Amino acid sequence: MEINEITGQIVDAAIKVHKALGPGLLESTYEACLMYELGKRGLVARHQVPLPVHYEEVVIEVGYRIDLLVTDSVIVELKSVGEIAPIHKAQLLTYLKLSGKKVGLLININVELLNDGITRMVN
Repeated sequence: MEINEITGQIVDAAIKVHKALGPGLLESTYEACLMYELGKRGLVARHQVPLPVHYEEVVIEVGYRIDLLVTDSVIVELKSVGEIAPIHKAQLLTYLKLSGKKVGLLININVELLNDGITRMVN
C-alpha cells in the first residue's frame, strides 16, 4: 500500500470515529476507537509507541510516545485542543526526525468538522 493510500485510510477512519463520537472526549477514547477502526481496515497500527532519543553513542529513553504508528510508516499525533499551536507541529516534526519516518498526521479532534483539524506533515 502506498503512503498516500495509507494516509487516506487513516483520515477516512478518523472522520468516521469523529462523526460517531463528536468532539469533546479524551484523546485516549479517540485513540482506542481509531485503533479499532484501522484494524477493521486491515491496517497494522500500534499505539503509545516508545520513542527514544539517540544522543552521541547512547540511546536515552525519556518517555516520548508516538500516539499511533500505522503500518510502521505513518505517525499519527492526536490532540484535543482549542486550536493547533506551532509547538504541536514542532512536536510531530521532531517525532518524524527522531523516528526516521517521513510522513505524519496531526489530528485535532476538538473541532466541529474533522477536516478542519487535520494537518499532514513530511520530514
